[in-house]
Formats: sequence, C-alpha cells, structure tokens
Amino acid sequence: MSEPSASAAPHLRRLLDLLADDAPAEALGAVSSQARAAGVPAGDLAEVERATATALRIRGALRQHRRRELQLTALFDTAGDLAASRDLDDVLKAIVRRARMLLGTDTAYLTLPDEEAGDTYMRVTDGSVSVSFQCLRLELGEGLGGLVAQTASPYATHDYRTDDRFHHTRNIDSAVLDDGLVAILGVPLLLGSSRGGTGKVIGVLFAADRAPRVFSPDEVALLCSLAAHAAIAIDTARALADTRSALDELAETNAELAEANAAVRAHSAAMRRAEESHDRLTDLVLRGRDVKDVAAAVAGLLNSPLTIHDPGGRPLAAVRPDGADFAADSMDAGWLAETAEESRTGARAVHRDGRWICAVLAGRELLAGLVLHRREQLDDSDRRLFERASVVTGLLLLLRRTVAETENRIRGELITDLLTDADRDPAGLAERGRRLGIDLDRPHLLLVAEGGARERLAPAAMRYLFGGDIHGVSAEHAGNVVLLLEADDPGPAAGDAARAAAAQLGQLIQAPVTVAATGPARGARELASAYGEAARCLRAMRVLGRAGEGACIEELGFLGVVLGNAQDVDGFVTATLGPLLEYDAQRGTHLVRTLGAYFGSGGSLIRAKDELHVHVNTVVQRLDRVQVLLGRDWNEPGRALELQLALRLHLLAGGRER
Repeated sequence: MSEPSASAAPHLRRLLDLLADDAPAEALGAVSSQARAAGVPAGDLAEVERATATALRIRGALRQHRRRELQLTALFDTAGDLAASRDLDDVLKAIVRRARMLLGTDTAYLTLPDEEAGDTYMRVTDGSVSVSFQCLRLELGEGLGGLVAQTASPYATHDYRTDDRFHHTRNIDSAVLDDGLVAILGVPLLLGSSRGGTGKVIGVLFAADRAPRVFSPDEVALLCSLAAHAAIAIDTARALADTRSALDELAETNAELAEANAAVRAHSAAMRRAEESHDRLTDLVLRGRDVKDVAAAVAGLLNSPLTIHDPGGRPLAAVRPDGADFAADSMDAGWLAETAEESRTGARAVHRDGRWICAVLAGRELLAGLVLHRREQLDDSDRRLFERASVVTGLLLLLRRTVAETENRIRGELITDLLTDADRDPAGLAERGRRLGIDLDRPHLLLVAEGGARERLAPAAMRYLFGGDIHGVSAEHAGNVVLLLEADDPGPAAGDAARAAAAQLGQLIQAPVTVAATGPARGARELASAYGEAARCLRAMRVLGRAGEGACIEELGFLGVVLGNAQDVDGFVTATLGPLLEYDAQRGTHLVRTLGAYFGSGGSLIRAKDELHVHVNTVVQRLDRVQVLLGRDWNEPGRALELQLALRLHLLAGGRER
C-alpha cells in the first residue's frame, strides 16, 4: 500500500482519531470539507474522500454490532432477573418492562387467559395511557392477540386499524384507538409442559408504537426469546405458588402430612435442579463459551451422549457424559426437519427412534436440533432441563450468528472490491484482508452459485459458512453469490467443494442451486481471474442442463471451454447440421446417426456399418447423400471438427441420433 501524501496524511490520521473516539457521523463527514478548504490537491482530496466513506461504513457496522450486543446483554440480564424472581406479579411486571426497553416501543403489555370466564384479559401494561385499554377484556380469537394464541406464532402489523388479517371488534378497536396504538407485535408465551402432550399458549406478550412501524425479523426473534424465558419464569412462579398452597393445605391433614411433605420436597428439589441447571447454562453463554460447552454441560447433567445438528443435519457438537468428544455422523436433514417441526408444534421435546429431539428456534426459524441419544424416558424434571437447554442454545447461536453476519458483511465488501478491480490496488486489498482476518496470499477456492431467489440464496450462503467447519466469506457480485473458501492442504478439490455447497445450499433454500468452483488461487489478481473462470463454468453448466449440480471447469472437458463463452448453441447446431436434421425429419432417414457413427469409428466404413448394423454399401450411399446436402468439403479437417462438435452438442441438448 502506498504511503499517503504529506497533504492528505493529517486528514487521514484525523479520521482514525475520530473513529477511535466514536465521533458522530457529522464529524467524520466534515473531514473532507476541511481537506478541501485546506487546499489539498485533487488526487489527495479524492483519497481523503474515499477514506471518509470507508470510515463512515466502518462506524455504521460498529454501531450496529454494539447495538446487537446491548440487546443481547439486556436479554441475558432479563433471564437472570426472571430466574431470581419468585412472585408472579413481579415476574409479569419485569417481563413487560424489559419488552418495552428491549424493542424501544411506546408501550408493552401482556394478556393472560381467564379459564373460568372463558376469555382473555389485560394483566400488565407498561406505557399505556388509557384506562379502558388497561381494563380491556376480549373473547378468545379476537384481535391480533387472538390470532397469536390460536396459531402459537408471532404476528406483527404496521397499522392495526387497517389490517384485515385479524377479527376486529368494536371494544378492541375503541380501546386501541383510545391509547393511540398503531404498530403492534405480539408473540406467544408457550409452555411445553401442558397435559396431553401438546404445547399450550399461556399468554401473549405485546410491544406497540403509536406510529406506523415495521418490526424487523431480529426484533421478532428478540421478543420471542424474551417470551421463551418469560414462559419459564411464569411456570416457575406458578409452580412455587402451587407448592406453597399445597404445603398450607397439607399442614391441615395430619394423616397424610409426612408422605405429602416428601412429595412436595421432591418436587421442589426437582424445580430447584432445573432452575440451577438453567442458570448454569445461561452463565456459560454470558461467559462467551461455545456450543460444545453447552452440549457438554447438558450431557453431564442428563448422563447421556448429546449432539447438536444444524438444519442441514451437520453436527455442530458431539459430547459424551464425561465431556469427551466423539465423531458424529450427519443426520438426515428431512428426518431432522420433520422431528424438529413436531417439537416446535408441541413446544416440547419428542422421543423418536431411541433419541430425544428438541428444536432450537428463533421465532419460527429452526436454528438447530438438540439430540439426546437415550432410549429411556425422561422424567418431568430432566425433560424440562433438556427443553430449557434448547432455549439457551438458541441464545448462543443467535449471538454467534449476529457477530458472524456483521463480520461477513464487512469482509464481503472486500471481496466485492477485489472482483470489481483487482488491478487497482492489489497490495491494498491484501492489507485490508489481513486486517479482516483473510490472508489473500493463502490458497483459496472460489465458488459462484445461482438458484432460487437471490434474497434467499445470499443469507443461506452465510448460514452455510457459519454452521459448519468451513472457513470463508460470502458476498453478492454481478447478480450471483460468491464464496471464498480457505483451501486446506490437503483439502477437497474444487469440484468436490462445489458439489458439497450445491447440496447444502439447496437444502437450506429448498430449491436447486448450481455451483461452479475454481482454484486453488492466491493473491488478488489470481482470485479475480478465478472468478472469471468460475463464471464461465457456470454458464457452461447452464447450457449443458446441469442445474442443481456442482462442478469445476476441468470436469466439463473441452465442451466446458467452448460453452463457457457460447451465446447461441442451438443456432450453431442448426447452422451446422440443419440440412441433415431437416432431411431426416421429412424422410425418416438416418443421416445424422450415420455421420455420428462414421466419425465415432475414426472414418472406418467397416466399423461404422457394424455399429449401424447395415451393409457397407448403405453407409456409402448415406455419406454420398451427406455430401450432397453439406457440400464436398464436409470431410475436410476443419469442417469435420465443426460437424463433430455440433453432433456432440445436439446429443447433450437432448437430441437423438436416428
């Protein structure tokens, strides 16, 4: 990287100082104006302006990262507060207060069902200004909350009054209008310990604004995570209240007092064990431990091997009860998805094929599957512990994915710049890569993928890199998704890497994905050249009808080289073989097949007639007709090469020799 000139250097140092001090965007933007006012030459001024733009992007990414960290820290604090609280009123107030704080909304509230009255009532509000809203009662199935309770799924509306997805009633609409609410997000409080083996909605948690607002997927997932903790805390508070009530009642019956007290003590001990285990797992997350550490803790507590698999079935961790790792095979993605859906629908762990499976969710998104390899039944205490472990694992994976998304976005800008103009500043690109943890001088495989909707494929590529042991970065470029993977020595060949990526990405987006790969390559220029080769390979695969597969250019042979730049293959075939194809179609003859057999036998009439199962004179007569239709030079070397290539393309494109 070239040294900055003397006139630009002070302004560049000023940008670094402002970044270090977390200065506002206006201060960073003013640096270019100051340089212009100072009379910095045009070339140096352009460098200062580019540096200013880069500094503003870095500042934005850092602030977003810090905001995510603050949200997750607040969520962990909430988990600790709820775990420490034993009074139901205190628990409900803490839930609503934290919901409002985490999402920064004007108000938050919580409704609970009244089983005796058969309706739902407003239990706790925070930020509400309307008495009628605070005292609102509504029949089951009414309003946005009714839809959330019926489907056990989160719903959001940017303008409640004009949204016709919900069953509007006069009293609900009037109360919402009286409080001035417009945008509302509601998520279910799901309890997985209901009778009958299915999940039960024990309430609905809401966050609302008095102005139109679109709630992002991250905000929905955040409120769902809080709701998961809240349901556990409410369940705990109710269980403890039931325990105290049972103790009071049992104290009045002398005959059964001893036996009842023992049962209550056992129940309380089981509850304490579950709470302590949950606190222990949450502490692992707060201390920055990995998925493997959570798996080891759960395997030890339940005395059974445990594996964690990503949605594609790949193992993220595999631990025995003694904490030792073991090699785990990938799980069938279809089986895992089906079982995880059963777990999600029932809001509890399910037992199938000698294993306990619990879905790890963020809202409705499946992040992973927790698999306990144990044929024996789990008692209520152990089952609750296992289910709570899935909530903690979800928090950990969300935190890791948030960090990975931010890092991948910043690294992806480097890849975009590299592929756009690698010759402009290769040394500078290499230096940027080293600062971002990407050594461009090491060998890399370069993959180009297409398939499905790009807005689905790009996030899937990021999850593909995040979910396994693959080290790399993804970016969008020229309408495709590009992946840059570190090439281990020894490691998978380019074709193997392409096939693995095509299979995994196809599973993630549930649509065929075509992947072309090249490499290994190193250095900015080689990688940019490798991208061009991969793009040509992708075009060739498209022409050859190999959508949904993975390959490298070497595996396509000379046809890959030719087709990589081909614009009109059908036109070439028609222009070269057209008279023969038309003659065969009109008269039912076999000129195309005969010509293919002749070239395939190296120009031998004897071998050609054996392949066609005709007399040699028939072969001669057909070739004479070929000469009449194509001209006397049809067997000259140059013309013969064109004819052989057209015959091969005709077959690959779905044609049939007659």
